[in-house]
Amino acid sequence: MILGIDTSNYTTSVALMTLEGKLVKQKRERLKVDLGERGLRQSEALFQHVEQLPALIAEVAEARKDKLTKIIVSTKPRPQEGSYMPVFKVGFGHAKALASILDIPLIETSHQEGHLMAGLWSAKINLHNFLAVHLSGGTSEILKVEQSNKHFDIQELGASQDLHAGQFIDRVGVALGLSFPAGPQLESLATKGELGKVSIPSSVQGYQMSFSGPASAAMRLIKTDKASADIALAVQQCIANSLEKVLKKAIVEEKSKDILIVGGVAANQYIRERLKKRLEHPAVGAKLYFADPKWSSDNAVGVAAMGVEYRG
Repeated sequence: MILGIDTSNYTTSVALMTLEGKLVKQKRERLKVDLGERGLRQSEALFQHVEQLPALIAEVAEARKDKLTKIIVSTKPRPQEGSYMPVFKVGFGHAKALASILDIPLIETSHQEGHLMAGLWSAKINLHNFLAVHLSGGTSEILKVEQSNKHFDIQELGASQDLHAGQFIDRVGVALGLSFPAGPQLESLATKGELGKVSIPSSVQGYQMSFSGPASAAMRLIKTDKASADIALAVQQCIANSLEKVLKKAIVEEKSKDILIVGGVAANQYIRERLKKRLEHPAVGAKLYFADPKWSSDNAVGVAAMGVEYRG
């Protein structure tokens, strides 16, 4: 079996998977963020991972430690030179110690590759050349991806130049009185909104997106008598509009119509449905794939599934 470990900005997670890619067990714990706060310092996040990870590993893998044949762990945010974040050192340290004690291979991957694989694994698809959107609190990127036997070759086409989509949602959500992370609550609130009552213009130039201007516009709206639900819906529409613009450009210029959308924000049903309606229209002709909502947010399942690709 394969043990996958991921210690991201806001989630400690462990997953156990067979060599054939069948999920045996997984466990994850959100890091605690005080009410009214919009995130954690790396030192605090690291401390919480140190507190939580040993128990999660024991719960998921201890009874099957004699069946473990490899451990795979995310050691950095992205598969590129200089990509670094202290929180991933916690997962790497535990994984390295376990692999040494058990005398089994240790494979390093990245958090982003784990998200991509979680999407492919949960959607039960095998794409080799495709466009991807990694949409979360820490990343809003448009990617061109080639998958080989053992890894992803990823070219960044564009990204958010300031706030990420998840940060946009969280800042507005916390300002509306929601707790952090605000994604699921803002999505629920938005279902009570009326489309067109409030508008937040998107900000896109080429493949580059900006969410700081839209966030400022939303903050101004919060100070008016506009309904919170209408503002929440406008936030979702702004993100969907931004993605639609950059993806239409990528479809034409990269001559690729398969699009995989992953990351925590990709669990938002409004954004999913709007993008499918607009981009799968016959005039555009794209085919969209999404990670299952429960595997869209940070988890070690995609990391473990990366290990399946290394067998042999």
